[in-house]
Amino acid sequence: MRWRGERQSDNVEDRRGMSGGGKIIGGGLGGIVVLVIALLMGADPRQLLEQVPSEPTTGSQTSRPAGAPEEEQVQFIRVVLASTEDYWTETFRQMGRQYRKPKLQIFSNRVDSACGVAGASVGPFYCPADEKIYLDLSFFEDLRSRFRAPGDFAQAYVIAHEVGHHVQNQLGTMGQVDSARGRFSQEDQNQLSVRLELQADFLAGMWANYAQKKNLLDPDDLDEALGAASAVGDDRLQRESQGHVVPDSFTHGSSEQRIRWFRRGFETGDIRQGDTFNSRTL
Repeated sequence: MRWRGERQSDNVEDRRGMSGGGKIIGGGLGGIVVLVIALLMGADPRQLLEQVPSEPTTGSQTSRPAGAPEEEQVQFIRVVLASTEDYWTETFRQMGRQYRKPKLQIFSNRVDSACGVAGASVGPFYCPADEKIYLDLSFFEDLRSRFRAPGDFAQAYVIAHEVGHHVQNQLGTMGQVDSARGRFSQEDQNQLSVRLELQADFLAGMWANYAQKKNLLDPDDLDEALGAASAVGDDRLQRESQGHVVPDSFTHGSSEQRIRWFRRGFETGDIRQGDTFNSRTL
């Protein structure tokens, strides 16, 4: 991605080295597996506070001193966030609405959000209660090594997906899904979650369309984003973690579905094409 020299957002909060109190979401290997599958690409962490056992923390945790590579990564995050701000501000203006820019908080080890205290193993997430995106930089190394999805535009896709949840929150979609959950079976609730996540992928693709028009993309960038979308499909994560796939338990969509909806957003750049909730096929 051709990001150097581009505008950097002022809405990034760097909280590395600071740690919160209370209990941490999802301690232990079992918690990591559940949370990576459920939260990896932006599920509502409030649901997990009710489902995942907590473990008390023991003392304060701090991060290692930040080095030059990490500082460059923070600059990259600021540029990507700034680009999403520019895009969604204009897109909302065209819809006759005003876009509220989200904050993105970089943390290390654990963070105290309005949705609860989360550990780094949760992965990046969006909290609608405070309209913030939370990200531990160690996730990008996991994305490259553990999930085999390297490249800076794979990282940009992750950020754009979380911003997509912020867009859904502002448009009222996230609130409607939350309100509807109690009226459905667990299987149907999972289906709602899949449709919410695939729409966030579509919205990320819309931003990627804009980034291409702004000449920010390198030739391999689209493949990097598609690789990341595929890497975090429920079927792939379940196959790797438990050896088999249970489609009724999907909360984010299969690799093929995530690729398809991101690509649709990228190819159309038209928010009207991203109604995953009324689409007969996903």
